[in-house]
Amino acid sequence: MDFLTLLQVLDSTIRLATPLLLACLAGLFSERAGVFDIGLEGKMLAAAFFSAAVAFVTGSVWLGLIAGVAASMLFSALHGLASITFRGNQLISGVALNFLAAGLTVLIAQTWFNQGGRTPSLIGDARFEPITLPFADALQNVPILGPIYFELISGHSILVYIAALAVPATWYVLFRTRFGLRLRAVGENPAAVDTAGVSVVGLRYAAVMICGLLCGLAGAYLATGLAAGFVKDMTAGRGYIALAALIFAKWRPWYALIACLLFGFLEAIANRFQNIEVMDFVIPVQFMQALPYILTVVILAGFVGKAIPPRAGGEPYVKER
Repeated sequence: MDFLTLLQVLDSTIRLATPLLLACLAGLFSERAGVFDIGLEGKMLAAAFFSAAVAFVTGSVWLGLIAGVAASMLFSALHGLASITFRGNQLISGVALNFLAAGLTVLIAQTWFNQGGRTPSLIGDARFEPITLPFADALQNVPILGPIYFELISGHSILVYIAALAVPATWYVLFRTRFGLRLRAVGENPAAVDTAGVSVVGLRYAAVMICGLLCGLAGAYLATGLAAGFVKDMTAGRGYIALAALIFAKWRPWYALIACLLFGFLEAIANRFQNIEVMDFVIPVQFMQALPYILTVVILAGFVGKAIPPRAGGEPYVKER
């Protein structure tokens, strides 16, 4: 693999890891507050459809982004209503949202656009265009550093840079602010937080809505940044992979970045290299495409060491009287 090919693979890695990273950080906020969210997939799917649909109709990718985020946050509100207010089973609520999004997006897409459950292709201002960072063109021919800056760092859509900034922002909010301290405490010992006079319900709803916001960005990026429109089930299990990355990262933002880059790298390798020959044996392309999902199974099987979730995770809080 030459240097240019390596840069192209790493460039694809960043693009493919972006929705995973946003969804992983979304789950991080929710689960740190004690609300397990299997519904990341459904929120991303709803956001992907509505962002693409509104972007196509209005010709504005920013209106599409707003619509996608709003759809995801609506799904988050439903999840919060079921699991926080009515104290329902959080896992069942998340799975129900996934099924709802999978069916609803195809039904509405077919009704609106009559193209087999997909939206028309997005062009022009209906898509996020790559951003060329300052001096990228001028430094392009500088050995080593120039191609890295031009190919790898510059040339991404704005949502890629937002995802990168979301990692330190998440770390700061969770570990350096009073809100983050309370949110983490709610996931560990909600009774102690309630005793201190802080609303457990309010904090959990705040975490769930932040989760919806980040999932909305992830879904909108899939349809208007990574691709050029919505197709049926275009999330392709990324919500579940994000959950696996969250476990791999042990609910920490910087480890989440590493985990998502690893998943993105495997997917980039699978897309770039097909039918690889190793010692006269040709590795089938299907195996390469399955690598990210195989890694998910390996991670969930417990090969990353002991990952301890928040102690109050998955349990509805009942206020003592």
